[in-house]
Amino acid sequence: MLKVGAVGTGGIFRMAHLPGWLSSKEVELVAFCDPVRAAAEAIAKDFPDARVYDSYQELLDDPSIDIVDISTPNLFHSEIAIAALRKGKHVFCEKPEAVNALEVQKMADAARESGKLLMTMRNNRFSEEAKYLKRSSDAGKFGDLYAGRCGWIRRRGIPGRGGWFTTKELSGGGPLIDLGVHMLDLAMWFGGNPKPITVSGSTYNKFANRPDASGVVPAGTFDVEDMAIGFVRFDNGASLQFEFSWASNVEAEQKFVEWRGTEGGFALVNDKMKMFSEEGGVQLDQQPVFNGKQTAQHTANILHFIECVLGREEAIYVPSQGVDMIKILTAIYESAATGREIRL
Repeated sequence: MLKVGAVGTGGIFRMAHLPGWLSSKEVELVAFCDPVRAAAEAIAKDFPDARVYDSYQELLDDPSIDIVDISTPNLFHSEIAIAALRKGKHVFCEKPEAVNALEVQKMADAARESGKLLMTMRNNRFSEEAKYLKRSSDAGKFGDLYAGRCGWIRRRGIPGRGGWFTTKELSGGGPLIDLGVHMLDLAMWFGGNPKPITVSGSTYNKFANRPDASGVVPAGTFDVEDMAIGFVRFDNGASLQFEFSWASNVEAEQKFVEWRGTEGGFALVNDKMKMFSEEGGVQLDQQPVFNGKQTAQHTANILHFIECVLGREEAIYVPSQGVDMIKILTAIYESAATGREIRL
């Protein structure tokens, strides 16, 4: 029985992480930590034997804990993960890995030196549609994937306005680091995780001082972007356009990944898949249908992590992919600030 200690017991833990751990019969939640102790106590009441902490260092000193789950504001991910790895704990962390390239590299180094498993949430890889496209891509069904687009655009959907989500010091950025990590990762995963070599991007903050749906601008900080667009080039010659927004005047919210390949292409839009090819001079559009109930993506990700800790599956995420991701995000912000392309 693997024993799990959770650091951070806010909304993402309650809604996404907790159901995942509870779905396994091979783990036991034994400790909860939150600087707002009452938040940890509220969850712990359903686990009579669980311990409650308001300091993550105290939780890490518990020798019975095998796995540390991190669901804190982004700024603290790397600090807690590195400390946990050095204490000999496996780590499952909410995305993004870190808020800058230096910290994410330190995380990867700590994982390598400790020999423990470090995995960051990549839930979008675990839909049946995404898994099918990955298998098809790896098998060469689409040929050489050479040009793609990805994005997650919201008409109005600013999370936690005035709180840590919109405070750059705590979050590291806006929709680029919040939504972008999901779709950029999925696009790169489909493409075989090529190495990024250059990025160019622009960011915008146009809605910070505009009324929300209730007609009131909440008090608090909003010093991050509400939209980011740009372009990534990879070492295999492929290129990827992207667009991410919390608020923009578009028809409707949409999340998507598209790739064009020499033998076919595909689009995954709002979790619905289409594939495009040609056979005997006839153009073909296919829309596979997946029957049966799908496991929730976050739960599937956590179950995969558990299997990896137990040595029964090979991890589909490795820390070097996280390093590349944060390097891309950091470079996009630099490109937006300087107005020039950034070479990684």
